[in-house]
Amino acid sequence: MPHRHASIEIGLNAVIVSVAGGMPQIVHVEEPEKDMADSLPFGPFDPLHHRTFEIGLRAWVENQTALRLGYIEQLYTFGDRGRHRVSGDEGPHVVSVGYLALTRQTPDSEETLSRHHSAWRSWYDYFPWEDWRAGRPDLLDTDMLPALKSWAEEPPAEGEPPRALARSERVHLAFGTGGTDWDEERALERFELLYEAGLVAEAKRDGRPAALKRDEIPPFGISMEFDHRRVLATAISRLRGKLKYRPVIFELMPSAFTLTDLQNSVEAISGRHLHKQNFRRLVENADLVEPTGATSTATGGRPAALFRFKHQLLSERPAPGLRVGGR
Repeated sequence: MPHRHASIEIGLNAVIVSVAGGMPQIVHVEEPEKDMADSLPFGPFDPLHHRTFEIGLRAWVENQTALRLGYIEQLYTFGDRGRHRVSGDEGPHVVSVGYLALTRQTPDSEETLSRHHSAWRSWYDYFPWEDWRAGRPDLLDTDMLPALKSWAEEPPAEGEPPRALARSERVHLAFGTGGTDWDEERALERFELLYEAGLVAEAKRDGRPAALKRDEIPPFGISMEFDHRRVLATAISRLRGKLKYRPVIFELMPSAFTLTDLQNSVEAISGRHLHKQNFRRLVENADLVEPTGATSTATGGRPAALFRFKHQLLSERPAPGLRVGGR
């Protein structure tokens, strides 16, 4: 029997995040002529032209979308089978290095993206259960949690790897049930449970047994190509956590902003409603902003004071984030 060599290709994924219209938005790529679902911007790493992964990422993102990225950090290396090389596949197995990038939308960015078959879209279109700003999403109690409860009561499938916690315990921790609280940073754990339970379209497309047993898959958010929704969930969890201990929110803000603008952006990312006075005390105690002396009348009401981020803090001391609390 001839010896077969599995080939591997290194790809680079970008979760490009901005906040606009009170929504956390990401760049997604549309390829309707190929009948493909939404995907994140993606490109191969070319070691002949790019000295580092980050240089390669910035180069092809600018080439594909005309966006110049500001803040960027590596998320994780995604290499599970199901990217999706299986027995019989002819193409290489793709190992992807995921990145989180933060940017600000410009008035012409939407038109620029459209010329590259890309667009901005709210990340809550893919994860509607993660948006608690108007209260607990009905979807959780009417459809999602009952389906997860039924799955948790089933015996583990043959060959399923042993886990430290039972299915029901993992559901409680991830979704804040059974006496635990909802933790917005567990977005990735929630999506992975839904995938494992066969409750998202990606699980059926990948041939997961739990999904194949179902007559139909619930419409729990818009699906994405490959494991891109998992990459996006990883970025959401990372950014929500980082918001609390690093001033990354200001990478998404204009140079001058009102405190209401700042609060709306923090709420958009965290998926939580924040009490106005508590938030203002939080900002004051963190000592991250200073008044510009100017005001804005964009809201149509009383003029609102404009603030800016204290950039000098970055050279004086490690700047904290905004530790948003629970509901």
